[in-house]
Amino acid sequence: MFDRSRLTALLARERAAYADLHPRSAAAYERARHLFGRVPMTWMNKTAAGFPIYFETAYGARVTDVDGHEYVDFCLGDTGAMAGHAPAPVVEAVTRRLAERGGLATMLPTEEADVVGAELARRFGVPQWSFTLTATDANRWAIRLLRAVTGRPRILVNSYCYHGSVDESLIVVGPDGQAQSREGNVGAPYDVTETSRVAEYNDLDGLARELAHGDVAAVLMEPALTNIGIVLPEPGYLAGVRELTRQHGTYLVNDETHTFSAGPGGATAAWDLQPDVVTIGKAIGGGIPIGAYGLTEELAAALSGRSDLDLADMGGVGGTLAGNPLSSPPPARRWARC
Repeated sequence: MFDRSRLTALLARERAAYADLHPRSAAAYERARHLFGRVPMTWMNKTAAGFPIYFETAYGARVTDVDGHEYVDFCLGDTGAMAGHAPAPVVEAVTRRLAERGGLATMLPTEEADVVGAELARRFGVPQWSFTLTATDANRWAIRLLRAVTGRPRILVNSYCYHGSVDESLIVVGPDGQAQSREGNVGAPYDVTETSRVAEYNDLDGLARELAHGDVAAVLMEPALTNIGIVLPEPGYLAGVRELTRQHGTYLVNDETHTFSAGPGGATAAWDLQPDVVTIGKAIGGGIPIGAYGLTEELAAALSGRSDLDLADMGGVGGTLAGNPLSSPPPARRWARC
């Protein structure tokens, strides 16, 4: 049995020591009265210490807080800065765009955007790309497009997957083996069990049972699970997923938001995968807000050939400011080094 009173005393001691070490962070947190939860994003309150550390500088893999403490950063913006904080090529490209060329919200194309699309095509093997402002939005748009092209209503994900705040992904296999909304699904706009199906990762039999209903437009998955630790695919699992999706007329989406760390082309290239869609986020921009989704030629043609789909005026299919010059400025010579 745990001595709860001792645990309480130890926690109080450690919190007091933390507060002594971080007086400026504590003061900044106390002053922040006009932010919901006192922080820019409410999850920043998820700390046992009582208040978060406020950062002052971040370069490479090191962060310095407002109290002068330096840390080795193993989080790297939840992989959004997996190339390091403020990498020199990104700083150079963004500075040049802002200082010399301007125009961050013109809603006009740039030649650089196609350079980025070509590089993503080379790395991931899917040739047609479109941009968003987050990986969450890349997944949302992929889902909408695949529902449209298949006429099917449901999306299938794995239990405890990570696809940002996509509503359809907040579903898990419950203790009774049945689908249920993930605990903490705040303000869900609909019953996720009506829009999604779910299977455990590495469970081909469970996946086959769910796909057999014939109503799944796409399987949205991480090539390796990253939200509950790293769960790697068992031998033959990913090939089995691809076979089952093709057998049931279901599209396959690889979300490389985190698994991009597997190499320049993510797990898709490293493991020679063949998805219909690839989605990715801020890591391709060195932490600059961006997301992207890539389509096979066949899927792009199927969508482009649909005169009933308003692909020109439905929020830009990715967002009004997606693909802006700030988020997609890297010249090809820089990308070739990565």
